[in-house]
Amino acid sequence: MENYNIMAIVISHRSKNAPDVQKVLTKFGCMIKVRLGLHEAGNVCSEEGLIVLQLAGDSSEIKNFQEELNAIEGVRANTMIV
Repeated sequence: MENYNIMAIVISHRSKNAPDVQKVLTKFGCMIKVRLGLHEAGNVCSEEGLIVLQLAGDSSEIKNFQEELNAIEGVRANTMIV
């Protein structure tokens, strides 16, 4: 059975932090198999968002990716293996 490496990233103050998050996502882009971005939309665009990723790569690469994201103020990234 195949394992799936999943990362969830919560971004507070999206308008301020999204460019820094995007830089890290681009740096580790070859590891990203699937990307899904969610935020409240409608009359007001939410300042908090959630990105869900399916990742390829070994555990040390994934750890480095997670650490770089968590170093950004207002960003929380967690991983799990399913």
